[in-house]
Amino acid sequence: MALVIRAVRALSQLRPSRTRLAAAVGVAALVAGTVAACGNGSSSGGGHSSGGMKDGFTQAPQSSGPLTVWVDSTRMPAAQAYQKAHPDVKLHIVSYDGDANGSNSLQTKVDLYNRTGTGWPDVVWSTQNNELSWAVSAGFAAPLNEGLIPNSTLSNFATGALDPCTVNGKVYCLRNDLAMVVLWYNATLMKQWGYQVPTTWPQYQQLGEEVARQHPGYIVGNAGDTFTPEIYMWASQCQANGITGLRAVSVNVTSPDCTRMASLLDTLIKAGSMSRLGVFNTAFTKSEKGKVLMLPGPAWFGGAVFNTPSGLNTPKGQIAIAPIPQWPGSASPSTGNVGGGTWLLSAHSAHLREAVDFLTWVTTDNGYQADLAPGYPAYAPAATAWLANQAKSGYYASDISAVLQQAAGQVWSGWGYGQFSQEAIWAATVDPGLTAGKSIVSMLPAWQSAIAQHAQADGYQVSQ
Repeated sequence: MALVIRAVRALSQLRPSRTRLAAAVGVAALVAGTVAACGNGSSSGGGHSSGGMKDGFTQAPQSSGPLTVWVDSTRMPAAQAYQKAHPDVKLHIVSYDGDANGSNSLQTKVDLYNRTGTGWPDVVWSTQNNELSWAVSAGFAAPLNEGLIPNSTLSNFATGALDPCTVNGKVYCLRNDLAMVVLWYNATLMKQWGYQVPTTWPQYQQLGEEVARQHPGYIVGNAGDTFTPEIYMWASQCQANGITGLRAVSVNVTSPDCTRMASLLDTLIKAGSMSRLGVFNTAFTKSEKGKVLMLPGPAWFGGAVFNTPSGLNTPKGQIAIAPIPQWPGSASPSTGNVGGGTWLLSAHSAHLREAVDFLTWVTTDNGYQADLAPGYPAYAPAATAWLANQAKSGYYASDISAVLQQAAGQVWSGWGYGQFSQEAIWAATVDPGLTAGKSIVSMLPAWQSAIAQHAQADGYQVSQ
């Protein structure tokens, strides 16, 4: 057992990115199987199965007992909805931060459980799409497409939705929702003031400057979130996060694709129509309520920012969406992505049957995904039902279906899923300077250095 734990420790330090390299995954699977056999099995109590090699990994002895599920506050309703729909299931729901802003709390806890040989949850929710960069090598994530979940279910996820979950052809997680960036706007105010929805970034900047002059106090966006680069820089095809190999990343944030967007943000911040606050900051809600003309943001902004009493609480019939603006001369439309997190199944679970049922239900069943979920479901049939419910609600000024469906296929592929968190790096490097009045353009070299340093610390080779 000690030898296995040392192997897990060594592998967890590698933290590979999501690539299809068979050698690394093969070693990870071997270690995962060994740990599952000698760790979880000894602590699971009386079992009804002896475990063993099945469904692509060595399973722990199975037993009765409560299913342990970790969620953050946003996904708590998902777990509660499952419990309501399955009253006979013993469910132990644990609240944690969901790895928000790249906290790495999940990996830290799993590293501890790998050392002690006990404690892993059965199913865990993460706000991050990069968990597989460590969860496979650490032996935590179980493969799902080797027998646990049928292809008939997996094939119904939107095209590309499971790419962040796939390593060497094996699917190790399920995407909850898609979080492509669109342009939210107040259709009532746009019509009242005679403005046209911008289709290019220069038009967007021009409108923002005019709003600052003609309607001071109103905003066309915000730059105070940790996920600001995923909204603006990703959409601009800024080369900040190009995962090019097992542990290789290309970083060049002083390129024209980056500086053009940074300059746009600086211009509108200086003009006063781009907020420095984050959308979940109480100060933002207090100062910007009723003052948002436009707001670039992910698909979940509708339910989590506009149509919620704790947010902007914008009255129905006002909010609409449009495609995110594009830069003139772009070869094809591109947008960013913010979240759309993942559900992972522990390879150490002693309750696989129940865990698979939970995992499948929360990602595919209309009882949660269509009726309760705040964001656009990654599971296509649920997305269709979700969109129908949005239209039926009468909240939006116009049908949002076509824009969201189109944007789902336009997320730029040049922004990868490395182990290091761009949100955490931006929060530590750019946000303090922004608060102090520095321009984003002036902080790009520091952002470049910080990305390189974090990547190298995680074992990545950095190139420009």
